[in-house]
Amino acid sequence: MSHSYSNNYVHVIYSTKNREDLISPEFEKRLYSFIAEIAREHKIPLIAGGGMPNHSHLLFLLPPTIALASAINTFKANSSRFISQQGIDFNWQEGYGAFSVSPPQLDKVIAYIRNQRAHHRKKTFEEEFIAMLDEANVAYDPKYVFG
Repeated sequence: MSHSYSNNYVHVIYSTKNREDLISPEFEKRLYSFIAEIAREHKIPLIAGGGMPNHSHLLFLLPPTIALASAINTFKANSSRFISQQGIDFNWQEGYGAFSVSPPQLDKVIAYIRNQRAHHRKKTFEEEFIAMLDEANVAYDPKYVFG
């Protein structure tokens, strides 16, 4: 085969350091506009982005030429620098959760990301993240998930 083909949609979740509420609702729109710009600049098609004061969700199409960890680091490093430039003492927590999404599930994941406020009236970030790990059958040691 002379060409490479891929269609890898990824839902990524990562939190602020120590899961502190550092992203104000007023700042959120600016942050995700900036993240969309990062995606364009690095040719990583961003489908949806959103989150809460203590964590972020991104849904993107992973290009076949970029490793997953590299793509996530691109988003985290650039957005962290942007937030810090706004005068906020800021860092993302190390690590992330990354889950593959099949094309028929894209609309469901987009709605999930866009409705974070309503979702988190019922579940904390920690409960949400553990449920996603369980649903995806990801092996983990509970004492190290949020370390």
